[in-house]
Amino acid sequence: MSNSNPIGFFDSGVGGTSIWKEVIQLLPNENSIYLSDSINAPYGEKPIEEIIALSKKNTEKLISMGSKIIVVACNTATTNAIQILRDTYPLPIIGIEPAIKPAALGSQTKSIGILATKGTLSSKLFSKTSELYSKNITIIEVVGNGLVSLIEQGKQDSEEIKELLSNLLKPMLDAQVDYLVLGCSHYPYLVPVLKELLPNDVTIIDSGEAVARQTKKLLLENNLMNNINISPKHSLFTNAKPEVLANLVHAKKNNLDVSYLNF
Repeated sequence: MSNSNPIGFFDSGVGGTSIWKEVIQLLPNENSIYLSDSINAPYGEKPIEEIIALSKKNTEKLISMGSKIIVVACNTATTNAIQILRDTYPLPIIGIEPAIKPAALGSQTKSIGILATKGTLSSKLFSKTSELYSKNITIIEVVGNGLVSLIEQGKQDSEEIKELLSNLLKPMLDAQVDYLVLGCSHYPYLVPVLKELLPNDVTIIDSGEAVARQTKKLLLENNLMNNINISPKHSLFTNAKPEVLANLVHAKKNNLDVSYLNF
């Protein structure tokens, strides 16, 4: 395994690019490969067995493409499959979980909201994390039904998504939450709309920075940092519509390679 081999990323669609952006910003010398499994999005409504099978498929594809470390840039895949992936494959694998801890520790109203998929909220790993930090804290869990599908269609700024979010946020606002935890890697693309709909005193947090720091930590621990000071190569693939992925990452402006791949 060469240190110049890429960091591999996968998500149930385009949303995991919110994690990918944080990682490549922190690690500007690293090459990367991103797999957007948009044809199977959203994972959050699928049975756990199918989530595990899809996660294995994506991991094996990234390994075959030379990935030296893999970031599971999907909350649903992490909470349902991460331990199985780590037990099955020999390379370092990083997951992403909702940032409950900082929200619970920072809340003044002792009420926080979590917007996530059904697959994440119903997982054993999420329940374990939630129980750990929910003492003296009210957690309002809301399933973001329909959000991933609209983002996959490039409609993250639409009136349709604003109306949907208004309804989803109501129980959180009624409970006077002061933190909103985004429990799906697609949801950071909704932050501009969320800021329009939420009071100024509600803090929105996601897991992107924490995942980037953990990726750097594991690269250092495993002596896998790419220290060659050349322009990195970033290859992004989707098995659905490349234009949606390309628009989200501003492919032309950033000179990024976005392609269709049947995987």
